[in-house]
Amino acid sequence: VQLQASGGGLVHPGGSLRLSCAGSGSIFRINHMGWFRQAPGKDREFVAALTWVGGTSLYADSVKGRFTISGDNAKKMVSLQMNSLKPEDTAVYYCAADRDFIFSRRQRDYDLWGQGTQVTVSS
Repeated sequence: VQLQASGGGLVHPGGSLRLSCAGSGSIFRINHMGWFRQAPGKDREFVAALTWVGGTSLYADSVKGRFTISGDNAKKMVSLQMNSLKPEDTAVYYCAADRDFIFSRRQRDYDLWGQGTQVTVSS
């Protein structure tokens, strides 16, 4: 199974970007998908995730109200709409997926990872 992320780029503060991630291969076992990010010099952190087991979503406090995660269960695709972007949102964003039944914010609960896509928020 592979995850392919896209949609990063450079945007001014207050602007918007939309990230997308699609799974390929044996995707039928994927139950949850989400996004993590890693800023320069910092640890990778949770951003948002959704589960098709129960249909709920989770957000980091730092992005709640600004970011929206959505997905397509049949295609195992997930998108992250990012509005009101701030310079502190600058990071490499990683798509992740999990084939287990534990839905969480913890990196260790995700067993599939895509390549990162750079998001830069700068004037």
